Formats: sequence, structure tokens, C-alpha cells
Amino acid sequence: MKVIERLLLDAGITPIAGVDEAGRGACAGPLVVAAVILRDPFAPELAKVRDSKEVSEKDREALYDVVVAAAESICVIEIPSSVVDERGVHAANIDGMRRAVNGLTTLPKYVLTDGYVIPGLGYPTLGVWKGDQVVHTISAASIIAKVTRDRIMREMDGEFPGYGFAQHKGYVTSSHTKALQELGPCAVHRCSFSNVAAFINRTDWPTFAK
Repeated sequence: MKVIERLLLDAGITPIAGVDEAGRGACAGPLVVAAVILRDPFAPELAKVRDSKEVSEKDREALYDVVVAAAESICVIEIPSSVVDERGVHAANIDGMRRAVNGLTTLPKYVLTDGYVIPGLGYPTLGVWKGDQVVHTISAASIIAKVTRDRIMREMDGEFPGYGFAQHKGYVTSSHTKALQELGPCAVHRCSFSNVAAFINRTDWPTFAK
């Protein structure tokens, strides 16, 4: 039952920002972080908004438009694979969350995040375990982050053909591993990830993969 936002709203604490990411576990493509403030987290049109992993790609696309229409403010941060390699995925994620909240055009009174507290934010904040399942605004941020990243990966599929980015979105699958074996890593792979690093030193890759 989603009660955290209700308790905050009943205490007069509003607006509330929800923050979530997509692509944390992927070995290719960006990490995408979204911060969302909803005008009314309990609006009827948001009834079907939930954790992005719980709905189909088609339904996520439809819910994306619902969230955009219901939002007072949205900020999306794209963190490229090179920065994930340089900073580490957790540090890059926290940095992205901080930037996403600070990029909102409406200043929140409270920030709810999926799993991790954002240090040094300057706003009251709470990290909520499985927040994308139990907090409306985090669910909304989950949809925005996931759909944005999926669209990016479909574009990368055209730029780097053969890897199947449009299908697996850069996550580790058998087809993705097979493509790495045949083509080697490309410019958007995360070279700090062990499954990618295992293929870096070969010299016989197709030239477009380098």
C-alpha cells in the first residue's frame, strides 16, 4: 500500500519529488536518472503507473505520456557509459540523482528515492526500499527513466548494428554475449564491467566496433 506520500501530504509537506534510474545493471549504454514532481500523486489518471519493470514496453510508452501530462516538473539526466566506467556505477547513480533533483524547475519540499539516500542534497530525503513499487512519484520517475533509456538504446541499435540493443537494451543476455564474442565491445559498452573487459584486448574486431 502506497502510504508514504499520503503521510507527507497530510502533514502539509508538498511538493514531493520521486527519483529513480534505469540501466544500472546494463553493460552497455547510459545510466538514465529521472526526478519527477506530480501535481497530485493520487490523481485517478495515474492509477496504472507502477514500477516500470512490472509493465510491458508498449504500456510503458503509454504511461510515459500520462506521467508527462500529470507532472509539475521533470528532469532527466543521461550519464554515458564512459562516466560510469570512470566513476563507478553507484557513484554515477548518486551523482545523477543529485543533478536530476537540482534540475527540477519546481523546488521540492521532500525527496523520495528508490533505495538510496542522496547525500549532500540540501532537501529532506528518504531512501525507500523497493520505492518504485510503493511510492507513486518514484514509480512515475521509473517510467520516465526506463522509457527514455529504451528510446536511446533503440537509436544506438542503428548506430551500432549487430549487438541487438533494440531488443535487450544493453543488458547481459545470451544474444548480447554472442554479439560481444563476434564483434567485440563498441563505443557504448561499459569497459569496467567484467563481461565486457574479457573481450577488450583482442585485435581482430570489425572496425566499426572500435
